[in-house]
Parts: sequence; structure tokens; C-alpha cells
Amino acid sequence: MNNTTGKLFLVPTPIGNLEDMTYRAVRVLKEADLILAEDTRTSAPMLKHFGIEKRVFAHHQHNEHQSSSEIVKFLLEGKNIALISDAGTPAISDPGFYLVREALKFNLPVECLPGATAFVPALVNSGFPTDKFCFEGFLPLKKGRQTRYKLLAEEERTIILYESPHRLLKTLDEMATYWGEDRLISVSRELTKVFEETVRGTVAEVKAYYETHPVKGEFVICVAGKE
Repeated sequence: MNNTTGKLFLVPTPIGNLEDMTYRAVRVLKEADLILAEDTRTSAPMLKHFGIEKRVFAHHQHNEHQSSSEIVKFLLEGKNIALISDAGTPAISDPGFYLVREALKFNLPVECLPGATAFVPALVNSGFPTDKFCFEGFLPLKKGRQTRYKLLAEEERTIILYESPHRLLKTLDEMATYWGEDRLISVSRELTKVFEETVRGTVAEVKAYYETHPVKGEFVICVAGKE
């Protein structure tokens, strides 16, 4: 490998509470030649909070294919580049995978720092088995959604899903249809934030709760595997 090439760093950022930022993450972001952010407007307050003053470029799902080619050129020129997402670890239900794959095609060094990821505290809080689990992220919005439900109906490991607030009740309805309203689930929202909440029970019980309580924030749903 050419010793003059730069390195791509994937840097996790807090999912809510800024105290979850690591010392190492701050150092890497300060030392990087440039930073890639999923949304520069979202990342700006966080970077300012930690006194990180670097050039920040947008790298998101709509431009990542074109952007990745340019980033590889910078890496080959010896630039160290840090990628962050709006919250959590890059490439986990966020942009990052494609860029990592492109960098590895050119034998460029890639390093991912450990840090915040929403599904880990949600899984541990759920009370479901953590030795084996199935992370699905966001289910397909339309095409393939029904197929995923039917496939996961036979899954014996704990299942982890991400969901947005405006689709939560619909998703709980679909879970009742495909997995039964007695399936045990644990729904976490606003993790690490002031209004953090985890609601546990059957699909029917959790749905009834959110029919009368605010459906706000980003959700992580943990589902007990099939017995």
C-alpha cells in the first residue's frame, strides 16, 4: 500500500445526548483534513459544540455514488477523511457502505470508531435474548414489505427494526396481522434524550398505548423471536 494515501474514518456521533461523544471521536474529527456529513445543517451545531472547525461536505443517499468517486481521489492524494451521519454510526441504516466498498477497491485504509448506535441500548433494554439477534433496520416501504414480514415470521432470534413516527401505528397493525397481536415487543423512542421511553408488552398492548400517547421521535422496535 502507498504510505502517502489517506485514511477513511467512520465516526459515530451521539443519537441525542452530546455527552455520549467519545474523546477519540472528537480528536479524529479535529485532525481530519475534511469531514463528510449526511446533512451539514444537522451536524453543524454538534461540531460547533465540540470546537471542531473543518470543511464539511454533504455525503448522503442522493449523491453518495457520485460523491464516493471524488472522495476516493482525495484519499489517494493523502487526505484523511472522516464520515459522520446525522446520528449514530455511519453505514448502519445511513450512508457509508458504498463509500467503504469503493475505498477498499483501491486498498485504501478504513477505520470505524466504536460509538453510539440506537439499536444496542434498545436491544439491551428490551429484556429479549441478546446472544443472537436479527437487525433489519427499516423495512421496505412498499415493494417487498409483505415478503419480509412473512419471512421474519419464522425468525427465532430477536428481531430489531427502525421505524419513523408517522408509520409506527401502521407497522404495529402489520405486525399483528403477520406475527399475531400476542407477540411480545419492546418499543424505544428518543433514546438518550430527555423524553426517552421504552414501552413493553404484546403488539396489541403497545399499539393501544400509542393510540392514546404522543407518537414522536425515532423508534426502535425489538420483537421476540418465534417460540
